[in-house]
Amino acid sequence: MRVDLFDFDLPPDRIALRPARPRDAARMLLVEGNRLSDRKVLDLPNILKAGDMLVFNDTRVIPAQLEGRRGEARVGATLHKREGLREWWAFVRNAKRVRDGDVIEFGEGVKASAVTRDDEGAILLHFHGQEPVELLLERAGQMPLPPYIAGKRPTDEADHADYQTMFARESGAVAAPTAALHFTERLIAALEERGVKRETLTLHVGAGTFLPVKADDTGNHKMHSEWGRIDEATADRLNAAKAAGGRLIAVGTTSLRLIESASDDGGTIQPFEGDTAIFITPGYRFKAVDGLMTNFHLPRSTLFMLVSALMGLDVMKSAYAHAIERGYRFYSYGDSSLLLP
Repeated sequence: MRVDLFDFDLPPDRIALRPARPRDAARMLLVEGNRLSDRKVLDLPNILKAGDMLVFNDTRVIPAQLEGRRGEARVGATLHKREGLREWWAFVRNAKRVRDGDVIEFGEGVKASAVTRDDEGAILLHFHGQEPVELLLERAGQMPLPPYIAGKRPTDEADHADYQTMFARESGAVAAPTAALHFTERLIAALEERGVKRETLTLHVGAGTFLPVKADDTGNHKMHSEWGRIDEATADRLNAAKAAGGRLIAVGTTSLRLIESASDDGGTIQPFEGDTAIFITPGYRFKAVDGLMTNFHLPRSTLFMLVSALMGLDVMKSAYAHAIERGYRFYSYGDSSLLLP
């Protein structure tokens, strides 16, 4: 499909620079079929049914944004995918000044060597020393806010809490599964009282989620792979919920992509551990997911293509036009939507 079909105009003032407080006070656009309804995240227990299952991503964001020097040249690195115990692929600013074998000093005693680069210019970094890389990043790194936020204000102490979900447990993401940022203990308690179930899986979100689609046709776009895991016990519980008549509602596009990657053609979710580069566009036949809770996405992005695949392009263009007109807040710190085909 032509990428320009997924374009729309978004006023800059619709981009949220801070989350709602409290988190569950955010607005939520309910899209059922082609019907639109203005709701709040706190309405979830009244919308979902007993036996439905919300599926969360328990990945934890690491401080993957690094600023350093290679000699006199300033170099910025955003880690996006782990390759080994001490090696990470990174998108590097000023990459032309870095050659294979060069050492980049990131301060606080943190150094890395450039090993090689891939066809798209990402550089594989090998971190020096014996300390776990996670400790090095805690010392020298910053939270990797999306560029549409970081370009408007600096990262600060509040982001260290704001940009983690209450489910964050497995360290490895360089972007938050932002749909789950809206959840609080009181909302979870209300959902439990309603009889709504919940489950977690792990997909380490990569910085590739923010990369623009440069191709003119979706068939020519290459997705960056991300590592995920659904263990056998979790797969069994997800399948049992569906067999009992409950709906699987993915909280975030990351949860949806991993569930669909792990599902066979009959709709059964299999245990999964490894990389996925699944690219979902209109025409895709969903295997296991029955609905999606997600924030509002960038024009021409793979994520807007995904929601259009779930609900239909015309429906989502209408929904986004409604959201813009009604003043919904967009992107990672913005409001939410609940999409039920």
